[in-house]
Amino acid sequence: MANRIKIGDSKVLESREAPDGTTIRRRRVTADGKRFTTYERIEMPVLTVRKSSGNKEPFDRDKLLSAVRRSVGKFFNSDLEVEAVVNRVENQLHDFGTEEITSKQIGEAILDVLAEVNEVAYVRFASVFREFKTLDEFEKIIREQRKKKKGGK
Repeated sequence: MANRIKIGDSKVLESREAPDGTTIRRRRVTADGKRFTTYERIEMPVLTVRKSSGNKEPFDRDKLLSAVRRSVGKFFNSDLEVEAVVNRVENQLHDFGTEEITSKQIGEAILDVLAEVNEVAYVRFASVFREFKTLDEFEKIIREQRKKKKGGK
């Protein structure tokens, strides 16, 4: 336990608000010169996730962050970009106005955000989430994205 860093024993070197305004990143340093980062987030009401099996479990932001990192994290330049995606997804889930959401709603929310921020990550995530079996399914989603993109310009 002697190696543990205590936040109270540190000084803030720099604070930055995330672009979406929901997180503050603080760079800190201890008296002996060790540097570390902390994040502050707004605490939202607890959500319950209804899985496709019918089981329910508490929403776990860290599980969502891990899933996004694992599935499409390599398509982003930094952990902050992945954090921003997860923040937007979490906000979208809370915007549903209900305390119970489905795992399918979570997947669709991830797709909504990825469609706006990284089209390659979007196609990759969609292929796993929607269980693509053929190249036609890839072509179809790419065509749909291109159509949306042209319509949005």
